[in-house]
Parts: sequence; C-alpha cells; structure tokens
Amino acid sequence: MSTLTLIRGSSPQIWGFLASTLWRRLRGRLRVGPVYRWRFTGRTPERVLIAPPDLRLADAQIAMEIYHGRFPFAGRLVDTHGQSPFSMRVTDSAWLSALHGFRWLRHMRAAETELAAANARALVRDWISINGRKIDGLAWNPAITARRIIAWLQHSAVVLQGADYQFYRLFLKSLAIQMRYLRAMVQEMSPGEEKLRARIALAFAALSLPTPPSAMRAASKQLALELDAQILPDGGHVSRNPEAILELLADLLPLRQTYFNQAEAPPDALIGAVERMLPALRFFRHRDGTLARFNGMGATSHDRIASILHHDDTAGAPLLHAPHSGYERLAMGNTTVIADTGVAPPPELSQTAQAGCLSFELSSGRSHFIVNCGVDTYGAEDFRPLARSTAAHSTATLNDTSSARFILGKELARIVGAPLVDGPKNVPCRRLDSEGIQSFVARHDGYAPRFGLYHERELALSANGELLEGIDRVVRKDGEVARSNGRDRVSVRFHLYPDVALFENGRGHLVLQGADDERWEFSCEELAPQAEETLFFAGLGGPRRSHQIVLTYAASDHPEIHWRLRRL
Repeated sequence: MSTLTLIRGSSPQIWGFLASTLWRRLRGRLRVGPVYRWRFTGRTPERVLIAPPDLRLADAQIAMEIYHGRFPFAGRLVDTHGQSPFSMRVTDSAWLSALHGFRWLRHMRAAETELAAANARALVRDWISINGRKIDGLAWNPAITARRIIAWLQHSAVVLQGADYQFYRLFLKSLAIQMRYLRAMVQEMSPGEEKLRARIALAFAALSLPTPPSAMRAASKQLALELDAQILPDGGHVSRNPEAILELLADLLPLRQTYFNQAEAPPDALIGAVERMLPALRFFRHRDGTLARFNGMGATSHDRIASILHHDDTAGAPLLHAPHSGYERLAMGNTTVIADTGVAPPPELSQTAQAGCLSFELSSGRSHFIVNCGVDTYGAEDFRPLARSTAAHSTATLNDTSSARFILGKELARIVGAPLVDGPKNVPCRRLDSEGIQSFVARHDGYAPRFGLYHERELALSANGELLEGIDRVVRKDGEVARSNGRDRVSVRFHLYPDVALFENGRGHLVLQGADDERWEFSCEELAPQAEETLFFAGLGGPRRSHQIVLTYAASDHPEIHWRLRRL
C-alpha cells in the first residue's frame, strides 16, 4: 500500500504535518552534506572548564555489568562477548539509542574506581573510532547527539581520569564537532522535548567549554525562546506528557546550577520554567510517589522523582487546577483523583499522546485503585496502539471507537511515526468546588465528527475523601438525547490496579480491596456493573493482568448515569 493510499481521505492537518516533516528532513540532509569535516571541524577547545552535575540515579553494579560486556539498556540485556558494543548488530532501536546516548556513564562515576574510569575511557574511544569519523545513522540522530553531549560533559571527569594527552585532545575534538553539528541541526528538529533538550545541550557546552561571550549569549537566548515555547504557564509541557516534565527537569536543574557555578546569570525563562515545572510535577504525583498515567506516562521510580522534587522549595499542597496543560486534581483526606480534561496536542507533539480524554485515576494513601493502563515503554510494539486507545483508559468509549485516531500504517509511520490526529478539539471544563466538596465538570467533542455525540463527565470528591461520585452523560450537542440508531453504544470503563482484588458483596455491589486491605465499594444507580479482564501495561516488570469494571448501555436509553466509589 502506498503512502498516498494510507493518507487518502485524511484531514488537511495530516497532509500539512507530513509535508512539514519531509521538508525538515530535506533541510537537515542539506545542512549535513556528504563529509562533516568540511562543515563542523574547527578549533579544538583546550579543556573542560566544569563538569555539570547529574541528578539521574546511578548504580555501581551496572558499571560492573558493563565492564564484563553486559549492557542492560532500555529493558534489554545485550552480551557483547568481548566485542565493542558499537560494532554489534543490534536491531533494537531503544537499546541503540540508550547506548549512543551515553547516559550510562553515570554508573561509572558511581563505581568510583580506576577500573570503571578506564572502561569509560575505552568505550568513548571506541565510539569515536567507529562512529565519530562520519556523520551517519542513528548514532548521529540530533536527539541522541544532544543526550551524548550532556553526558560527556557531566562525566568528563570520569572519562578523562588518568587519560593521556592524545586521548584528552581526541575527546575534546569530537565533543566540539558534535556541538557544531547539533548547533546546525537543532533548527530542523521537530518541535517538542528533544528540541528543547538540544538547546539545553548547547547551553551546557557554552558553559563547560571555553567559548566567546557572544556564543554564550546566543545559546542562552535560544534556550529561553524554546522554554517559552514549550513550558506552559502552569508548568506542564506542550506534549501533555507528565514524563516530559520529569525528564526535562533532570536536565534543567543541573543547567541552572551550572550557570550559578560559572558566575553566569541564567536566563529568566530558565528560572521561571523550573519554578513552574516543579509544582507541576507534584500535581501529577500520587501519594506513593508515582506519576499519573496519561499521554505516554509509563512506570516510574519513586526514588527518581524524589531526587528531582528534593529541589522544590515550594510549600503546601499541590495545585488542583492545571488549565493550560488540561488536567484537574481532587485531593481530600488521603484520596487523590487526577483527571485528563485537555484537548489533543498537535500532531508534531503527539507521538506519545493517548486517546484518554476525561479519564481519571484514584489513589488512597499509597495504594492505587482506579488507573489508566499506561504504556510499556520498552515492551512489544504491538501493544502500543492498544495502550493508547480510549478503551485502555478509565473513561467512556463510544461504539468501540477511540476518541482520537492515530497514524498506524507502517509505510507512513516510517516517515512521521504514529502521531495522534483528529482528537478532541474543544474540552470546556469548570471547577465546581464548594465547602467540603471538590468537583469539576468537563465535556469533549472527540466523537462529534463521527457520531454527533459528546461525552460529559462530572466528578465530585467529598466526605473528606471518603466518597467519589461521578456522572457520565453522552448526549447531542444541545444536550438532547441520542438517537436510537445503533451508533450510541457506550462502555464506561474503570481499570483497576493489578494489586486490587475485586469481588461482589451481599448487596450486589462490587468491592475493590487493595493490597493493604483498604476497601472501596463501587455502585451505579442505573446499571449493573460487569467485571472483565484487562492489561495494565505500566508495570515495572512489564504488562500485568488485571480487572476492569464496565458499564455498558445505549446512550438513547440512559443519557445520564450516576456511579459512586465509597470507602468502606
């Protein structure tokens, strides 16, 4: 099937996205040219002025694994059997991206041994010898190059420990070439997190290597412009992915500190972005330390989030309203509810976006009860479309159809990936808080073009967090009842965390029992809830079987249903 066949009948938005992607790619190829030395060679820096800090968690045991030729990256272990990992024929792109990104150098630093430093130096030398002579392939993807520049600078002290003069100059020369290459390519990168990281890498380089004041000013100015474009007023990221906030803060916080260490004034945009993003990260965090599973968020490490929030000096409870990011939070007593109430991001920012509008998660204390299925970041590609579908979220699905579409054709995906298209364009949301109650009501139009119906959800948390009441309405635009035409079948799903047991009590209601024996009762006034199996994708060990509560009905029969979750 041709690319034209795949997108025939698609919206002008998809055609525009495809055209802009191809044009950016062409300009990028023209910038590189056939031989990089003609464009990116130049003066070699004399030394590294400062090694920026790295906030990512490190494990000395991984350094030992790498020493023995075992590279555990991106959920996969590759044993090189004595070969250089950079000459191995590995098809896993996630593993290769992690290898060439060099963030694993932090584990060598954690080992604090001459052996680890010598191994780090040998691997960097291998990369320069095998991949550094010609700009080509995945190793020189601008996003990977940006991560590598940051890692080489942050761990330059380890790499250069005990190095001779020849290697010292080789390292700095390669670093300078990569920096010039990235400076040329960043202009052609797609909007989003990786482009911002490229600007961060160039700012790190301007601070860490001897550069003229004009280069420092230019790097800071471009960084500020990108921060203003990508970090929203409420601290969220334009992709609406909570993980983007975590990943970017892991780079922005060390960058801010490096400005201070070099007695340089950080751009105001950097200071403001960090001060907004730290509370935003807390907004998405459940009490157990994990982040809510929306728009590409998978499994998270409690310790990793804690290491970032250690730098948050703001006091008090997290905000309850993130209107620019499109999320709401209800928090009373030990109960936390986080809901997606935002429009779909544009295609160029939606490679990880999901069709989960008006979905929510509920946790109590350190236990999760209602969740979204999340994503298995390094798992099988076959699961990705399923994890992104509306049915994988705790919200309403109409006619077994997702509220947004994805580009899934293999031929087209090779060009533009799998962006979300034709999702909700208008999601009005109102807070309805009153004394003793936190609540909101929101409506989305994701189903309007195909079925002429709108989904409206109202959630209210009361009784000091002991009771969550919900109303789901599926109606026509003016609020009229849906027509009984066979195109009004609704399934409202409530996915349970895998550790939650589900059983029926004597009153015919379903009871959710957490791992700590805490219990919540689910009931619905109009319908008898059904228990079905589901998959939770965002487990630390990969997908896990779980259960879901499903309410199935025709919107023409029940334009409005009422349900409640009550702590027992």
